[in-house]
This record gives sequence, C-alpha cells and structure tokens, in this order.
Amino acid sequence: MKLKIENIKMEIKQAQKKVDELIQVYGGYWQPLSMLARLTEEVGELSRAMNIKYGDKKSKSDSDGGELEKELADVIFTALAIANTEKINMDEVLLKKLEEDYKKCKGVYK
Repeated sequence: MKLKIENIKMEIKQAQKKVDELIQVYGGYWQPLSMLARLTEEVGELSRAMNIKYGDKKSKSDSDGGELEKELADVIFTALAIANTEKINMDEVLLKKLEEDYKKCKGVYK
C-alpha cells in the first residue's frame, strides 16, 4: 500500500487517519508505554531545538536546532498515534477542551 501525502489542509480527524495509514504501512502501533516514551523523546527533541534557538544551549552544527517545525510535527504525530490507539476523536476532545478552558485562560496569555 502506498501512502499518499497530499498538500491539503486537514482537520484533526483527517490527520489522525493519515497517521494511522502511515503506521499501518510500517507495521502497526507500538504498545502504549512505548508510545508514551516516544512522545517524551519527541518533546525532548523539541525542547532541545527551542533551547538552541532561544536559550543558552550552543548548536553543534548549522542545522542543529533549526527545525522547530519538524520537531513540533513529530510531537503532534506521536500524540495523534496515541489518540488512535485509545480510540479518541481529537476533533471532539480538543474542541470541548478549548470551550472548557476559554474562561480559565482569560488573562493568562497576552
């Protein structure tokens, strides 16, 4: 099966489906704790890139720390994989969470 990656805008539901297609092509999902460990690794890589770009960490090469977008996408990909295995519809859950947090976040962000 060949995975099609189109240059389209996606809803989260569609992104979850693309994540599932890719994971199925390459052998299936990992166990839940292994996926959590992977998410932690990806957040660490994002943290490192942010620290190089905005913090005090020194880069080891020209490309080191310059791929915030890629690292953030890895975090989202892995989170969607976890949502898939847990049968969580992130479209619904995120919208509900945003509605719940709307009042709590007032004044928290500039």
